[in-house]
Amino acid sequence: MSPAKMYFRPRKSLCWLPPENKGLRNLPFENPQKIKEMPRKKSANPEEILTRFVRTRVTQTVYSRLEKIRKNGDCHTVGETARKILSREKITVFYKDMTLNSAMEELALIRKELRSIGININQVTKAFHSDKREQYQAIHVKKLIELYRVVDTKTDALLSLINQLAEKWLPRS
Repeated sequence: MSPAKMYFRPRKSLCWLPPENKGLRNLPFENPQKIKEMPRKKSANPEEILTRFVRTRVTQTVYSRLEKIRKNGDCHTVGETARKILSREKITVFYKDMTLNSAMEELALIRKELRSIGININQVTKAFHSDKREQYQAIHVKKLIELYRVVDTKTDALLSLINQLAEKWLPRS
């Protein structure tokens, strides 16, 4: 037997390329009647649309102050910061209180420990239910009691830390 002959026919191209001598002028999308531009969505407040362009130069110290406000505030660009200052809009500035770092680290540590203790409790509970012998179930109950004691101490530490934060940050009535 002779090997089968295979014939390939060229596929149609997926995109239309103009001939070199015609250039890009005769492309189908160049017909102005076929082009339909989608209009921009109308704003609910047309007076708030930024239509005028203002350009200015500032010194390095002024730019540094604007950049500092931008980094600490809710503005995304230096231009937005300057625009809010010029129009006397409110700029929300976020300050990081360094005194909370230790409290936040402690809260994160307590959360991590409580999570791992919860996983251990789930494992011991599963072992308790899968093992039907009473002597092994008693061992599992003792382990659960120890884990719940640790949870109790961690919960007490968590509540005292929350009380300290509440005294510092919540207003007194």
